[in-house]
Amino acid sequence: MIQKVVKKHRLSDDAAIKRDLAFWLSRSAEDRVSTVEILRRQYDGNTARLQRSVRVIQRTKS
Repeated sequence: MIQKVVKKHRLSDDAAIKRDLAFWLSRSAEDRVSTVEILRRQYDGNTARLQRSVRVIQRTKS
């Protein structure tokens, strides 16, 4: 059985920031991009593209 481990750190803890940075720098660029894509899908849903919106504004002649 896999045991879950949770570590809590203060956001202002410089050592924790350095550990996080070292962790992500140890990963390949492909791993980092795929992780960002997973987080984006969790936040935005499973949309492949950003939604586009267009608004046409008529300017008055001056």
